[in-house]
Amino acid sequence: MSDKAIVTENLSRRFGEILAVDQLSLTIAKGEVFGFLGPNGAGKTTTVRMLTALIAPSEGKAWVNGIALGRDDTAIRKSVGLLTETPGLYEQLSAARNLEIFAELYEVADVAGQVEKFLRMLGLWERRNDQAGTFSKGMRQKLAIARALLHEPAIVFLDEPTSGLDPASARLVRDFIKLLKAEGRTIVLCTHNLDEADQLCDRIGVFRTRMIEVGTPAELRRNLFGRRVAFHLAEPAEVYLPLVQSNPSVTEALAVENKLLLRLADPETENPGLVRALVQAGANVQFVGELRHSLEDVYLQLVKEDDNE
Repeated sequence: MSDKAIVTENLSRRFGEILAVDQLSLTIAKGEVFGFLGPNGAGKTTTVRMLTALIAPSEGKAWVNGIALGRDDTAIRKSVGLLTETPGLYEQLSAARNLEIFAELYEVADVAGQVEKFLRMLGLWERRNDQAGTFSKGMRQKLAIARALLHEPAIVFLDEPTSGLDPASARLVRDFIKLLKAEGRTIVLCTHNLDEADQLCDRIGVFRTRMIEVGTPAELRRNLFGRRVAFHLAEPAEVYLPLVQSNPSVTEALAVENKLLLRLADPETENPGLVRALVQAGANVQFVGELRHSLEDVYLQLVKEDDNE
């Protein structure tokens, strides 16, 4: 498991009669940004609480940083950083003192140095002596992120890191996540912001008590919708519909005004031949572009199929 940050096997958690997480089997590689997508109550936060050794699973096994869950949970907690959806701060204490307390709990060697490093990185150094209770929501969120990273954890769990933030603060947090990724940290991101997940995540798991589907954003789009390409013409497209329908590489074709909408398995390979055929038939091809389904489309389709099942 040397290249694996997290491995779970049939991990489950019950609260009385309620099954919150059902038989989760998942592998997350070191250095990967993995996104958990799912509605409220899907079990995302419960999963994070299990993987950070805050609660024990009802069934199954997991390894975090190579450490078996339940064997040395203190070591697991030392090796991970956690930003909860509603992080609590000591509001009467300064920003710097908030971080110093947690740095001491984590037995950080250079407390002052680490506190200054992360306050500067997140743009809070000038407010270091101000009470945390006087901070805006965005500043409080950045302070909580700094607190989760003081001990330089190999794995960082971020639960809704940009929830409620203004656009500028949200962008700063996203850029900071990209920086953490560049440093080789493993990041587990729980979010409802699908554009954010699309930007940041290497792979995504659509989750609702159990894992519905896992893949890269591109894989999820391709598996659900295939790939559709729009050929924009200078004239009405209807006349060229029989031509493209007869092409074996086209699995679906539709003419809409001056556009041909084609479903293709491999547009990079198939587009040039189609363009040549259209031009030879007299079409004036203005440009060609792929129709890109949003991650929201993917998410809603997967949840709808799960409902149907």
